[in-house]
Amino acid sequence: MIAPKIIRYPLGYRPLACYNLSFFCGDTVLDKLATLSLKAMGWKIDNHWSNDIAQCVMIAAPHTTNWDALYARLALKAMNVPVRITIKDSYMRFPFGPFIRAMGGIGINRDPKQTGEERPSMVQVMTDLFKQNPNLVMMVTPEGTRARREQWKTGFYHIAVGAGVPIALSYLDYQKKTAGVGKIVYPSGDMAADMREIMQFYINISPKYPELFSIDTRYRP
Repeated sequence: MIAPKIIRYPLGYRPLACYNLSFFCGDTVLDKLATLSLKAMGWKIDNHWSNDIAQCVMIAAPHTTNWDALYARLALKAMNVPVRITIKDSYMRFPFGPFIRAMGGIGINRDPKQTGEERPSMVQVMTDLFKQNPNLVMMVTPEGTRARREQWKTGFYHIAVGAGVPIALSYLDYQKKTAGVGKIVYPSGDMAADMREIMQFYINISPKYPELFSIDTRYRP
């Protein structure tokens, strides 16, 4: 009989797996469940994701309803994309911490490291996360709100450039009932050109509520 392998963790530490359904069910089972759930609701998956991508910034758009989160999570799970989201680190404590970790949450702290230092920007903090995590797919919502916004928050672009990672374009098209990752953009350093390429992709996507969605009009293709 082979003795079980014992893994000892520092006092108070619990691996993310302990809070994740994958730890109990296995990723393959959950991937299949996500695929079946989407199919049962009439949705198709558009998979232009590459498993060779270890790090990237992933745009989630359009975002006009709370239902977007459900369909997006199911689609990305079905594609086995290990997406993560950032949240203020104070929410990572008990009792919410285990649930947020299971949903892919990463706590961030923007307090200065030393007294007298300036507070780091969100772009800098998120760029540093890529330096600390060799496998990181970070989801962002550049619209910032479910209301109509004609100027997107462009921090995601500066994060990608600063971290040297690509930008994945995930989407939900309610007219075609298709969800997934439609394109991977590798920043060239020419922000205007790259942003026009991104807007060219999203201009043809149909959200749940079209009147609440707009591409960034500053970069209209």
